[in-house]
Amino acid sequence: MGAPSHPASERAAKACLAQPQAHRVEEVEQAEHAEQAEHAEQAEHAEQAEQAEQAEQAEQAEEERPVADFAFAFLDCEFGGLDPERHDITEIAVIVTDYRLVELGAREWKVAAREDRVSAEAAAISGYDAEAWKGAPHVRDVLTELSAMLPTDKTVVPAGQNVRMDVLFLERAYRLCGISYPFDYHVIDLATLFYTWSLVSGEPVAALSLRQAATTAGLIEGAVPHRAMADTRLTLDAFRHYVGRLALRPPSEALATG
Repeated sequence: MGAPSHPASERAAKACLAQPQAHRVEEVEQAEHAEQAEHAEQAEHAEQAEQAEQAEQAEQAEEERPVADFAFAFLDCEFGGLDPERHDITEIAVIVTDYRLVELGAREWKVAAREDRVSAEAAAISGYDAEAWKGAPHVRDVLTELSAMLPTDKTVVPAGQNVRMDVLFLERAYRLCGISYPFDYHVIDLATLFYTWSLVSGEPVAALSLRQAATTAGLIEGAVPHRAMADTRLTLDAFRHYVGRLALRPPSEALATG
């Protein structure tokens, strides 16, 4: 009969046998984790490459898009002040044209506004009067009608005088109303066109305002009306005026003699 085994010796022997197995399991798990991480990295790189390719294709498509695919929405909004976070839109006017500036349609709206979001100064400038605005449609209804009148087969670019301000208010209003913003991210501004004309023609200008552009064009004498449709119509007329008078001589010659 052999000597009785000692419990401590048995445990030690089992521990020695278990150690290689534990190492193998750990190695397998590490390999699996490494493989998963490699697959995740490859998937991320593939996704980034796909996004870059899509962006490049979109940019190329935009560069190749003919001008005839564009329409312009000449816009003017009146506000209760200059801060989109604190003031409401009180009036919107739009004239839609094709890429040659041929008019396709026009609309104007009074917009219901909260009296505490219309400053006395802004009301005096724009002609806002709470009594006259009674029954005016909610901004959501106006934006829905505005979107509906835009051509669906064209990229519609906002245009106007200092139109970035109008875009700021409209983007916020569309977002808060949960309506898809219908305009392109580019804008075309009369102030830029007016300044370009001044460089090409060699004629200095005192300001880049609608009043200055329209007065220089001989379209008005005195102040602009500060009503949405009147300002929109005047902006479009001035735009047509300066487009028709650009590039009659090389810009270098105009700058040299200006």
